[in-house]
Amino acid sequence: MSAPGTAARPAREVCAQLLAELMLADERLVCLDSDTGQFTRVDFGAAADRYVNLGIAEQNLLGAAAGLARAGRIPVVHTMATFAATRALEAVKIDVAFGNLAVHIVATHGGLSAGSLGPTHHALEDVAVLRTLPNLRVVVPADADDAAGLLRQCLDGPGPSYLRLGREGTPPLPPRPSPALLGRAQVLRPIGGDVTIVGCGPRPVRLALQAADALTASGVATTVLDMHTVKPLDVATLTAAAGNDTVLTVEDHWAAGGLGSAVAECLAERGTRVRRIGAPDRFFPYAGEHEDLLERAGVTAARVVAAAHAMLAETPRRR
Repeated sequence: MSAPGTAARPAREVCAQLLAELMLADERLVCLDSDTGQFTRVDFGAAADRYVNLGIAEQNLLGAAAGLARAGRIPVVHTMATFAATRALEAVKIDVAFGNLAVHIVATHGGLSAGSLGPTHHALEDVAVLRTLPNLRVVVPADADDAAGLLRQCLDGPGPSYLRLGREGTPPLPPRPSPALLGRAQVLRPIGGDVTIVGCGPRPVRLALQAADALTASGVATTVLDMHTVKPLDVATLTAAAGNDTVLTVEDHWAAGGLGSAVAECLAERGTRVRRIGAPDRFFPYAGEHEDLLERAGVTAARVVAAAHAMLAETPRRR
């Protein structure tokens, strides 16, 4: 699906480089790190004194960021997704979101992308937990370019944000007519198909496109949305795409509480049929490569295709 010759780039590295560049131009920007190994002070050049590694102390990290935001700084917090969503949750809720402070959390190793590090580092709950907090934007980009563009928009906007990235690089998505915009879904396959697939994150969106190719080959026209902003959800585009009454979601997250739940909540009142493709309600107590773990979790293009055909075969249709 990537253009020939395009290389996989880790979004976390692209965002780290962008942040170092932006900090040279804006003295309000501060980078707080939780010993992720992503940075050294040298990376920030003349802005090195605005890079602080607080160590593995995520709750303190968010508390310090909130204090800096109240003092007029724009803190960017680097940590791993599962620790931002669970270990630091109280600080994210009370110190950051409650005050609607411009603290931006760049969370790496989202979903099962930290597979080799085992279940302590799997982040299958973060979107569910954090999208419930008022004021906090939840953003799950699908490739490195989108991640950089959406990070810029988060930094330019008011209030806090949570940017969820993977670990390893993935190839870029196919060219699109316009860059990703916060709060607006990207339409990757035209609205009006027999089935609509909604994904977020690098591997799920690619799985959605693979599934769409297979469905189209079997005569099923398929709409695909990249719902990179899970909160606030692009309700207008989602409801327009849901006119076919057959919507599937795919995500690198437990099926409960994440993108699929957000979509189902939105579409429930109009009676739209929604099936969620996500990890089942169990832990994955082993280490492994990202793609292998997704397959064990059933987050695959084949499962999306099978679910779409099953939905189309259901009778009677609700509408």
